[in-house]
Amino acid sequence: MGHKFRYLWQVEARHLLWLIGTVFSVVFVVQYFELPYGDVLSSLFSAGDIPAPGKTSLPSSDSLSKLGTMGNMTTAQGLNSSDVHAMHGIDSNAETMEGNNEGPKNDFASVMNGALDKSFGLDEDNKNVTVEKVNNSGNRSALKNASKHESSLYLENITADSNSSLGKIQEDDMALLSQRSERSGVGLISPLPALPQIISSSNTTSLTNLDPHPITLPPERSSVEEDAAHTLNKDEKAETSQKDLTLSNRSSISVPALETRPELPAVTTISEMNDLLVQSRASSRSMKPRWSSAVDKELLYAKSQIENAPIIKNDPGLHASLYRNVSVFKRSYELMENTLKVYTYREGERPVFHQPPIKGIYASEGWFMKLMQANKKFVTKNGRKAHLFYLPFSSLMLEEALYVPNSHSRKNLEQYLKNYLDMIGAKYPFWNRTGGADHFLVACHDWAPSETLKLMANSIRALCNSDIREGFKLGKDVSLPETCVRIPQNPLRQLGGKPPSQRRILAFFAGSMHGYVRPILLKYWENKDPDMKIYGRMPKAKKGTMNYIQHMKSSKYCICAKGYEVNSPRVVEAIFYECVPVIISDNFVPPFFGVLNWESFAVFILEKDIPNLKSILLSIPEKSYLEIQMRVKQVQQHFLWHAKPVKYDVFHMILHSVWYNRVLQIRVRPKQLLG
Repeated sequence: MGHKFRYLWQVEARHLLWLIGTVFSVVFVVQYFELPYGDVLSSLFSAGDIPAPGKTSLPSSDSLSKLGTMGNMTTAQGLNSSDVHAMHGIDSNAETMEGNNEGPKNDFASVMNGALDKSFGLDEDNKNVTVEKVNNSGNRSALKNASKHESSLYLENITADSNSSLGKIQEDDMALLSQRSERSGVGLISPLPALPQIISSSNTTSLTNLDPHPITLPPERSSVEEDAAHTLNKDEKAETSQKDLTLSNRSSISVPALETRPELPAVTTISEMNDLLVQSRASSRSMKPRWSSAVDKELLYAKSQIENAPIIKNDPGLHASLYRNVSVFKRSYELMENTLKVYTYREGERPVFHQPPIKGIYASEGWFMKLMQANKKFVTKNGRKAHLFYLPFSSLMLEEALYVPNSHSRKNLEQYLKNYLDMIGAKYPFWNRTGGADHFLVACHDWAPSETLKLMANSIRALCNSDIREGFKLGKDVSLPETCVRIPQNPLRQLGGKPPSQRRILAFFAGSMHGYVRPILLKYWENKDPDMKIYGRMPKAKKGTMNYIQHMKSSKYCICAKGYEVNSPRVVEAIFYECVPVIISDNFVPPFFGVLNWESFAVFILEKDIPNLKSILLSIPEKSYLEIQMRVKQVQQHFLWHAKPVKYDVFHMILHSVWYNRVLQIRVRPKQLLG
């Protein structure tokens, strides 16, 4: 009997073990396909990595609307949804609107369902829950370590000369980190889970490419700095009211650790900007496309051609001293002419979109929009063939149409832009493919940098207000010339000036007392010296007296002192009237800085050196002045608007600068180049 019992027990034990093994195998397989990570065993025993029942790793739409760094993400109801954002009359948390199912949207759904589902690990049965897959335990470990070491370690891994203690992190891991930490989620149909260790209000810094060895100023302040402080304190309320800027608006901008760099010095000189640009070119890269495209190969080919440009010794249309590298510029320009295609979005309501202002000090954005929309050489109607995507809005019209006077708030302006980006992100695949890195805007209003800083962080921003301490990124953004067009029918009227021998005035300035620099300039030089014609706002010229333009045409040096912001139309006006620009505006990135050698045709004077203005100008030898003045005439072609664009004019220079920055920043996965 005992022998029979042992036999039955052995049989039952084998059955039981077989049953347990089968159940475990089934569970293992199910978890392999259903759990959010590829490392099944880690998923089994690490409950902290799995969302609680009924929850997801995504922030709620309410929390998204509160978080500045996450406010540009869109939580949609699924990749197959045909809904897109409405431009008006819709709760910002309700991220849908009615739309059709035709045209590019169908292509978008198929691309996103295939490529994004595979890349981001979307649950096929429930696409409301968005989680990422990491394909091996090494990837998972890399993400954990990156979270522990936060921004400092992540910065090491995005630089070209990284020596991370983690070892080599695979390209796919870096893409995941970038997607989770970059502020590129506008219009994403399925946003990625947040990494709170990387995107947080505590991981903030100055908004630019920063010098790793900052220069610290001495604690004592010069008399000019004391004057500036006094002027700022005295006029702070009036200036804030007039410019509608608040400290809270500026200080509330937070930057993910991806942007972390050492702190900039209080003043970044033009020579230091040159160094920063070189550093940026060496280390800065745009976000990797989420799926491959034929245009990526074309851009990589252009990049290779530019980096290996043949040496040009003599070109009758280009003077080498005006450029950082005339050979590189010429080759890049040729490739732009032969290759570049731009897609302009047709969406957008007037007057903010598609209604360019072509008169006044903000005319640059309007003239570019007008000429871009009429262009047949560069414009394509097929977005899949486009290398760049133009966002055709006017920052001036945005302010005029939507800003509530005396509200001191621009949140509704930013929300309007966000709704637009959400809409095109849902309707087309182009923004989501690169996180907006191949999109660009051209904006001249003073508010444009802050309005676009978070929403279009990855995009190429051509800005008149190009302040390196206010988020302007060397190597990515483009400094846009602020041109005052007085007569749109004839923008070249009164071009030129007197020859050097007939310019009797050493230096000239006239303008309203905006900001703190101009009052200091007048304090030291108004009516102090007959050679220095320094005025406030000039009254209308009487018969027999010189007006503003005549003063510029008769002066050797034209003072371009900042107002409320770093930029001034006087820079282009000086070039227009063949007067050597003297730029007094700390931290101002001059137009087309990535291409032009500004120190060859302009003079830069620090704000603190205003008391020494005349002695600095007189220290320039006459021979050097004549050479500089000749270069002003030679560079003039790059700052002129034409009703029909001509080679090397300001329209082409703006477009080339955007093209050039995009080409040098292009970044793709090695596997995208195969086949």
